[in-house]
Amino acid sequence: MARLNGKVAIITGAAGGQGAAAARRFVAEGARVLLADVADETGAAVAAELGAAARYRHLDVGTAADWAAAVRVAEQEFGPVSVLVNNAGILHLAPIAETDPADYERVLRTNQLGTFLGMRAVLSSMPGGGSIVNVSSVEGLAGMPGTIAYSASKFAIRGMTKVAALELGARGIRVNSVHPGVIDTDMVRAAAGTALHGFAKSRLALGRLGRAEEIAELVLFLASDESSYCTGAEFVADGGATAAHSLAP
Repeated sequence: MARLNGKVAIITGAAGGQGAAAARRFVAEGARVLLADVADETGAAVAAELGAAARYRHLDVGTAADWAAAVRVAEQEFGPVSVLVNNAGILHLAPIAETDPADYERVLRTNQLGTFLGMRAVLSSMPGGGSIVNVSSVEGLAGMPGTIAYSASKFAIRGMTKVAALELGARGIRVNSVHPGVIDTDMVRAAAGTALHGFAKSRLALGRLGRAEEIAELVLFLASDESSYCTGAEFVADGGATAAHSLAP
């Protein structure tokens, strides 16, 4: 049985990594999906691969007008939006003293403001309820040196998720956050390089990096009616990273 039959979803950051993996799973489970990103060529290729149940739309998540246009396109192509996955995000690694304010603002504009604008934009398209999945991070649960901007944005997503869940529950809209650990994606590889494999083997309970497809399965659960009593909650998929504390070997 298709777990998302009849659902219309918008997934941001869908040109690759976790977003593309989620889009593939959603379509496989019966959803119609608007893939949104700023990587137009790659995003359009993923949508073409998925066929008639998918469309691509350029979306700068930090721009309210882009969000309004994306919701209109989703409604025109498929009908009212029932699922939003706020997955788009960027990572900047630098110590506090070396973090330029422009880089700090750039990260917050995409990760934090983009999530807020997305939640606000879909409300008019969810008169009968829906599910919003905000992708945070384990850096939204605990700090890590060198991630001042990224961690600030991911902690904010965690808090905004709870506020939205409280405000929107009476309207039948569920809002949850997903907190991936170190996932083997282009964004993480570009920022941290191949050393992460050694880190994962020595420090994580499962001894490996996560896969985008594993996060997609969690997002799929939260988008589906299987999670109908879940809202305002944090769902962690991190290979055991947050099971440890600083004294752990």
